[in-house]
Amino acid sequence: MASGRPSPSPRQRAFQTALSLVAAALVLLVSGFGAGAPALAITAPELRGQRSLQDISPDMHGRNLQQQEFLKANLENVDLHDADLRGAVFNTANLRSADLRGANLEDVVAYASRFDGADLRGALFHNAMLLQSHFQGATIDGADFTDAVLDKPELKALCARASGTNPTSGVSTFDSLACR
Repeated sequence: MASGRPSPSPRQRAFQTALSLVAAALVLLVSGFGAGAPALAITAPELRGQRSLQDISPDMHGRNLQQQEFLKANLENVDLHDADLRGAVFNTANLRSADLRGANLEDVVAYASRFDGADLRGALFHNAMLLQSHFQGATIDGADFTDAVLDKPELKALCARASGTNPTSGVSTFDSLACR
């Protein structure tokens, strides 16, 4: 049965999508974020689905994985050396001991993901959203974190061991983290 109302315009649909993403973020904040409760990753339905990668293999060296989703994916020890991961989403993903040397992770969203022990030498993390992600023991020599968003404790830990210059951007890891 028709309601008599015209269907929403593309602009109205875009606004509704943006509004639903903001609502999801508010739910996350209100549901105990930072209150000692475990953090839960919420991905809006608009971001799920067709971009989700199903064929994870131990060797994904140099693959084009732009805008793929790795939701709760186990990528431990996976070779992602020189992979193009621009715009990928890693929600609660396990990247422990992964080889991400020279990988392009620009505009990545990695919420509550583990990069512990990963090899990030020469990786690009421009504009990456890395909230609640951890990098304990990760090798970050020459990684470029320009304009990346990290939690303060993680940022301090990365600054304590920042060294090298990114071979692609020419920016030092120390400067890209805005260490003082």
